[in-house]
Amino acid sequence: MSMTKNSGGGSTLSIVISVVLATSVAIIFVLGILFSDDGANGFGSFNNSGSDEADHQLKIPMVELVTTAAARARNDESIAVLSSEFSSKSKPTVKRRANKNNKKEQGLAKSRAAIRKAASNRNLSSAIININNNGSSILSSSTIYRNPTAFFQSYKEMEKRFKVYVYEEGELPIVHDGPCKDIYTSEGRFIHEMEHGNNRFRTSNPRAAHVYFMPFSVTWMVKYLYTPDTYNLTPLKQFVSDYVKLISIKHPFWNTTQGADHFMLSCHDWAPHASRGNSFLYNTSIRVLCNANSSEGFNPQRDVSLPEIHLYGGNVNPKLISPPPSNLSRPYLAFFAGGLHGPIRSILLQHWKGRDSDLRIYEYLPKDQDYYNSMLWSKFCLCPSGYEVASPRIVEAVYAECIPVILSDHYVLPFSDVLKWEAFSIQVDISEIPRLKEILLGVSEDKYLMLKEGLRAVRKHFVLNQPVKKFDMFHMILHSVWLRRLNLRVG
Repeated sequence: MSMTKNSGGGSTLSIVISVVLATSVAIIFVLGILFSDDGANGFGSFNNSGSDEADHQLKIPMVELVTTAAARARNDESIAVLSSEFSSKSKPTVKRRANKNNKKEQGLAKSRAAIRKAASNRNLSSAIININNNGSSILSSSTIYRNPTAFFQSYKEMEKRFKVYVYEEGELPIVHDGPCKDIYTSEGRFIHEMEHGNNRFRTSNPRAAHVYFMPFSVTWMVKYLYTPDTYNLTPLKQFVSDYVKLISIKHPFWNTTQGADHFMLSCHDWAPHASRGNSFLYNTSIRVLCNANSSEGFNPQRDVSLPEIHLYGGNVNPKLISPPPSNLSRPYLAFFAGGLHGPIRSILLQHWKGRDSDLRIYEYLPKDQDYYNSMLWSKFCLCPSGYEVASPRIVEAVYAECIPVILSDHYVLPFSDVLKWEAFSIQVDISEIPRLKEILLGVSEDKYLMLKEGLRAVRKHFVLNQPVKKFDMFHMILHSVWLRRLNLRVG
């Protein structure tokens, strides 16, 4: 299958490589612009398991906030934050003076400084802003955010500056298209919006772009290139390899940063494997993935966790559009229905399937019961991982205002750099599944109501709108990519 009508040639590749080798490029990773209420400066780490134990905590680099005076002392006023902790074995050399001719980088430096200033404002009341009809303001609740003032400022900076170039190379159906319904909805809807939507972020001028989007669909690769039941993923990796080679021959942008300012997006379980088709894509680029498993190469400092949404027929089930009033009683303590996929569900079903009338745990939902009604009638919705870490039940639970109970190992939850998941969900260690009822009964009524309020506030961030709206899922995905771009400086 041809990827483009003009694929270039080997001599061109040799010239590009020679130019790249002759060019000195400084890539500075400024890791850690993460909005946390842990620590005085509002930046820090997020806890993936809900446990305070160190071995259950996903470490995000702590950052040193550089004051204006300190920046001047270092002869670099463009630096917003510096990482005091770096995960790679070799730390890139920091270029101390910004290129004054690089307006893009100067603009990003101003954004970093504005976010740093906002992050130091601990007056949360200033961030409680209601959404109004003209969309000029944003935050309806401060409790669901790690640092609401920093997030508000970062979002404004994104709207003001952020530009995305979408590569035109590649042919349908694998490139420029994706599934817009069913289990991989997130993938297709984002690609479709970037290709055809009327959003302010796409630019036709690649030199004005801050990031570069490779609009291939791993789901469509599986559909058109994969031979069923072979588990041979080589065709997927080869397609990715060929695509990166193509854009790196035709354009200078990939070679300038070794792909660090490029991103791909996919909700297919095999997307991490497909990204291995190019080592720089796997290790350097931003990968927006539903399969956000930190034990399998997902790096939350660089990669983005994509929410998995299962929209049957492309639409939210009508029962989930308007959940029942909060004062309406929910007769069941907890609910789950799902196949025996993966070890976590096996443990859950072994301990609770058919064991307790308060915990409605099924492998197969009885024919006389409705799946979404069961969610709406339950206080807690169990969201165990299957073969892979992500589960569409989490977003379904958000829609149903049924408190998500996360049962997973190594899952980096979506938008964790901004959202405080403990404000609208519960995370239970796998080892604690035998005590599940005890744990859920231990949630006080006040805390339960607080969690429900958090669900109502966070819902807007997990909705796929057509056309897109401020702070919906499309914008939250872009904001996550924006944060990663802020943490990269190209000089």
